[in-house]
Amino acid sequence: MTDDERLAERFEEQRGRLRAVAYRMLGSMSEADDAVQETWLRLGRVDAAEIENLGGWLTTVIGRICLNMLRSRTTRREDPLDGYVPDPIVDPPSGIDPEHEVLLADSVGLALLIVLEMLSPAERLAFVLHDMFGVPFEEIADILQRSPAATRQLASRARRRVHGATPPPSDLNRQREVVDAFFAAARGGSMVELVALLDPDVVLRSDSGTKSGARILMRGAEKVAGSALIFRDSSREVLPALVNGGAGVVITSRGRPIVIMGFTISEGRVVAISGLGDLRRIARVDLSFLEA
Repeated sequence: MTDDERLAERFEEQRGRLRAVAYRMLGSMSEADDAVQETWLRLGRVDAAEIENLGGWLTTVIGRICLNMLRSRTTRREDPLDGYVPDPIVDPPSGIDPEHEVLLADSVGLALLIVLEMLSPAERLAFVLHDMFGVPFEEIADILQRSPAATRQLASRARRRVHGATPPPSDLNRQREVVDAFFAAARGGSMVELVALLDPDVVLRSDSGTKSGARILMRGAEKVAGSALIFRDSSREVLPALVNGGAGVVITSRGRPIVIMGFTISEGRVVAISGLGDLRRIARVDLSFLEA
């Protein structure tokens, strides 16, 4: 085995971790894969023999890449974040694909990714690298070009926002019961049953793309229950799935996936619903298990 082949093998051993870092940082699988590829290219430009800790070096590099991507995204972003839904990771209801387990470690649900999206790039980097991957503040401070104390404050501020907006995950079987009851009530057109299943402050995000009016942010049980009555349409098939490790569904019409929905459930009630209806993004999600 040549030195280049050995280095490529060592990089592949780190690929899962690097994708996990980038997915949490960017909320987009396509951008995460781009960041991983850029990390590999940068590794090829240095003398790998001088790197004492390859895993740490790669984590630092991909952190810098993601930080730059986030800053660039913030600078050019014109569309509002209201209603934005990150890229979901979808698995069959029977269990999570082994390739997705690293990506979804630490209960990386859509609700968490949405909160991360609201953080500043620096806050997001500090929280993700330290709280999720155990990178020391001294190393993160070097990436951010700030003091360790300032970096620690960034992570602390992000931590408060994350913990305040993401309830702990409930039992998966209970989640499925609530989701099934939600769609049964919607099919039956029962507003009373729907409202009973929803937290009074439930939040619905519906993301069909970046065009004007394609993203919707809705709050309150009555409003969300009313919007759910669309599922009385019998031409829409509701297929159970795991969305970012939690109970969710894929909605199809004439066999074509048109919406991916993830649910956040706390104490037996739905507190958040995230629906991705952007067909271009849905086309990039692996839904091959639906054909089995």
